[in-house]
Amino acid sequence: MSEYKTAGAARLFAAAGHSLRGVRDTWRTEAAFRQEIVLGAAVGAAVFMLEVPPLWLVLLLLTFGLVLVVELLNTAIEATVDRFGRQHHPLSGKAKDAGSAAVAAALLLHALVWACVPW
Repeated sequence: MSEYKTAGAARLFAAAGHSLRGVRDTWRTEAAFRQEIVLGAAVGAAVFMLEVPPLWLVLLLLTFGLVLVVELLNTAIEATVDRFGRQHHPLSGKAKDAGSAAVAAALLLHALVWACVPW
């Protein structure tokens, strides 16, 4: 693979391409990711309409970004587990459940930050 022999700007462009492909493929295959993006866009519009203070805006954007990052990592975990077979194995279930729990924790954190905005 010649892309690993690249350096400098060429390597950055190759990495950006891989990242964009990962986001595109996740968008295409994961309904939860699409739902989070759509919900985030709607909620993001509300943030600007409510004139949320800058600190809270940053917290909301960071926690929303965290949700997306964790969802991408969960998708990577699921793809890796599925790569080795779809038959049930306790460790496969544990990995998928932990990934799902991480997404739920990120969503809960985002919801908690939202709950603090009115204060």
